[in-house]
Amino acid sequence: MSRRTSLVWLQSGGCGGCSMSMLTAQAPDLISMLDTFGIDIVWHPTISLETGAEARALLSEIRDGGREIDILCVEGSVIRGPNGTGGFHRLAGTDESMFEWILALSARARHVIAVGTCAAFGGITAAAPNLTDACGLQYDGRLRGGALGADFRAGGGLPVINVAGCPTHPNWVTETLALVAMGALAAADLDQFARPRFYADRLVHQGCSRNEFYEYKASAGKLSDLGCLMEHLGCIGTQAHADCNTRAWNGEGSCTRGGYACINCTAPEFEDPGHAFLETPNIAGIPVGLPTDMPKAWFVALASLSKAATPARVRRNATADRLVAPPSVPPRRR
Repeated sequence: MSRRTSLVWLQSGGCGGCSMSMLTAQAPDLISMLDTFGIDIVWHPTISLETGAEARALLSEIRDGGREIDILCVEGSVIRGPNGTGGFHRLAGTDESMFEWILALSARARHVIAVGTCAAFGGITAAAPNLTDACGLQYDGRLRGGALGADFRAGGGLPVINVAGCPTHPNWVTETLALVAMGALAAADLDQFARPRFYADRLVHQGCSRNEFYEYKASAGKLSDLGCLMEHLGCIGTQAHADCNTRAWNGEGSCTRGGYACINCTAPEFEDPGHAFLETPNIAGIPVGLPTDMPKAWFVALASLSKAATPARVRRNATADRLVAPPSVPPRRR
C-alpha cells in the first residue's frame, strides 16, 4: 500500500480486556495484519515504547495539529463525572481529564473507533448507579449522544464505529481496522447501533454447538450440563448480534461452547438486564426474551411439539456433564 495508516489508541474507563483480546488475534495475527494493511500504531498504552513525558508530548502534538492521525481507537467508557468535568479520570502526569483528551483527539482523527462495549455504549463501567457518569463515545446506553454527541462525524465522514463486545473478538477489531485502512467501510456497512455488519448481522445462536438441544427444547439444569442454556440459565444467544459461534474465538471457543450462557455483551445496556445473568425470566413458563423475530404463539406451539418429539438420547445428554448416549447407527437399507 502506498500510504501508511496511522493509529492512536487511548484507554479510558475500563479493564483493558479488549487490548488483551486483540493481542491474541490469529489468522491473521495482529502484527501480520498491521503489516499487510499498512497500519502504523503511533501509540498504544500497552505495547508502545513511549511512556510518561514522551507519550504526553506525542499526544499533545496530535492535539495541537502538528501531526495527523487516521484512526483513533478508544477502549473503555468515557468518564464524565463529577459534574461533566471528567475529573474522576485524568491522563497520568497532567491535570487534564481523559474526557478532554478524547474530545480533542477525536476532532483530529479521520476515523474514530470505539473498541468494546464500554467505549461504544458505556458497558460495565456505566452499570447502575453509574456514580462516575460513564458513557460511550456516541451512545449513552441505547440513546444516541454520549461523550461526542449524536451528530458527531469524524474527518472521514463516518460516525463512531462501534466494535462492541465484552471483550471484543480479536478479529472483529483487526477486520475493522483492515477495512478502514482500505477505505472499504461505509455508513451502509454499519447497523443501527453503528456496529460493523460483518459480525453484527449474525446471531450468536447460529453455529452454537448446543443447537440440537435447542431444537428439541432439551434444557440444561445446571452449568455443567450439555443441554440448551436458554430455558433455565439465562442464555440469550438467539437475540445477540455477533458471530461468536461461526467465528469461534481463535478457532476453538465461545461462551456457549465453554458452558456459559450468552449474555448479549455486544448490545447496549447488557450490563443491567434487570435480573441475574444466569437466570431466565419467564411468565407462566414462557421465557420473556424470545428468539429474534419469533412471535410468542409460534414459540409456544413449536416448543410443545419439540419437547414431545425429543429423542431419549437427546433428553439424557441434556442433563449430563458428558456424552452418555451416543447416536445410534442406522440400519443398513437393502
